[in-house]
Amino acid sequence: MCRDNIYTEWVILKMTMIFILNLCYYKLMILIVGLGNKGEEYKNSRHNTGFIVLDNILGKVDWNESSKANALYYKDSIKKKEVEYLKPLTFMNNSGVSVLSEQIKLKVKSQNIIVIHDDMDLPIGTYRISFNRSSGGHRGVESIIKKIKSQEFIRIRIGVSPTTPSGKLRKPKGEEAILKFLLGKFKEDELKEIKKVSKKIAEIIEMIVLESKEKAMSTFN
Repeated sequence: MCRDNIYTEWVILKMTMIFILNLCYYKLMILIVGLGNKGEEYKNSRHNTGFIVLDNILGKVDWNESSKANALYYKDSIKKKEVEYLKPLTFMNNSGVSVLSEQIKLKVKSQNIIVIHDDMDLPIGTYRISFNRSSGGHRGVESIIKKIKSQEFIRIRIGVSPTTPSGKLRKPKGEEAILKFLLGKFKEDELKEIKKVSKKIAEIIEMIVLESKEKAMSTFN
């Protein structure tokens, strides 16, 4: 009986030490990633929705460039809570390279990473928050999952597909048509919709940072 108690106390002590070590290693900073492709030819394209949303939220700021992460980053705070915004410059399919590099540098848990990206399965002007989900075929998200070896991060999916007058999604079919659509530019009225959505995304990010992802999902989804 005495031996069992000693073992139980040892297990509790060990788990406590692991918890403390994790707290010491991992920072409470939130890493906010907007996905897109670098280059003027991709500016305002549907696939650059992540970049566009970050620019709408932050306005004109002085981005820093990290050659190691191959990304642009901007450090900020939300009511004294540290955050870093990140734009990978690796092109979409290798976004995970930048995210992993910055995750290691900042010592951020995957659960404290927020990824903002386009989603063809949602109508333009809408959004959805998800956590611990598969890539859904999005190459940028797929790259992140592979590199950080986890899908336990927050995703804010931004709708980019037009709808019919009855509200049905008008999605392209076939790989070539999909690629052309994603790399195509938003129309002016669509960019206005993205700008409106960006205000909501800023509110979502603030709630995640100050409260929790669960509160944000129940409030905004």
